[in-house]
Amino acid sequence: MTKRTVLIAGGGIAGTVAALALERAGWQPRVYEARLGEEGGAWLTVAVNGLAALRALGEDPSEIVTAGFATPSLTMVNGKGRRLAVLPLGGPAPDGTVTTTIKRIDLYAALRTAAEKRGIPIERGKRLTGFEERPDGVTATFADGSDARGDLLVGADGLRSRTRELLNPAGPAPRYLGLLNAGGFTDRPVDVPLDRTPGMVHMAFGRRAFFGWAVAPDDSVWWFANPGRKQPVRPGEFTPQQWRAHLIGLFEGDNLPAAAIIRATGEALGPWNTDDLPRVPVWHGERVVLVGDAAHAVSPSSGQGASMAIEDAVTLGRCLGEGGTLADYERRRRARVERVVAYGKRNGSGKTAGPVGAAIRDAMFPVVMKLLYRNGDPQAWIHDHRP
Repeated sequence: MTKRTVLIAGGGIAGTVAALALERAGWQPRVYEARLGEEGGAWLTVAVNGLAALRALGEDPSEIVTAGFATPSLTMVNGKGRRLAVLPLGGPAPDGTVTTTIKRIDLYAALRTAAEKRGIPIERGKRLTGFEERPDGVTATFADGSDARGDLLVGADGLRSRTRELLNPAGPAPRYLGLLNAGGFTDRPVDVPLDRTPGMVHMAFGRRAFFGWAVAPDDSVWWFANPGRKQPVRPGEFTPQQWRAHLIGLFEGDNLPAAAIIRATGEALGPWNTDDLPRVPVWHGERVVLVGDAAHAVSPSSGQGASMAIEDAVTLGRCLGEGGTLADYERRRRARVERVVAYGKRNGSGKTAGPVGAAIRDAMFPVVMKLLYRNGDPQAWIHDHRP
């Protein structure tokens, strides 16, 4: 029996995992990635629910995230360095899996290696420009003038998805959340003491910006910063030197290691705008469907961007492998991901506060966290989910 062909626009997390899931479901996937080279970027977390979804594909999560390290716990502090709470980051799952931190480029490479092992082709330099649905299939067109025909098109082309634009001509644009994003990795010793508890992520409410960091097993420090800003940053607004100096200045005077960590970093990545995506009305056509950020971009403050993309892909494969429809996939996913989008937006809005708001937050945070966690993990609805 001839396998049905699925064209996948986008070779990031959502697209590559969709290829793995649909191959397992009996389809013949082909991945088309716009970029010619590997995407850089900083780092991310894959939560226990995302790792469990990978296991459902027959993949060993520990192999996919082998270049990362376990980060099951989170310490919250204020700008004075006072500890507000120590919280779990999900897990461990019954198999011992815990939330894992990994460089974005290493996660992409591991997923693509898994796809190549299954014989899934990945073509680069293929930016989707359009598609045409027909009763007998779908044709995708690309910016280089080429096209491809298949039985299904999966739009995994990210926050600025062309697939989503065509399915939703008057649909929502990405929404700026009032935060910039930056990140990096130290390449020399940090000249202040650091808590090196294995697996601990630290996050701090600085006076002028939010900061997070974790010490990797090789003793380098992986960090991110979220300065609040009313207007999105424009391309070329900062030189790399100006951006690094700007970040250092934001944390001068805080009783945090943030400024020292940035000084020990050769290149401060960013700035990027922090965006999410309001409700997308149309997720699918007859032979076209959206997954990942193309359907529901979530704020990084949720810690769930990668995991939601993985869950989407696994659920799509399950639905189509069990004789379900694209509508079945949407029904299984929409309510959950829209709840996570709202959760991420709330988390991000709490990262910036004036002096009065910060004083109230610092006084109430420990009490509120104790109340929330007294009956278990209040985020269990996120972490315990299985496709």
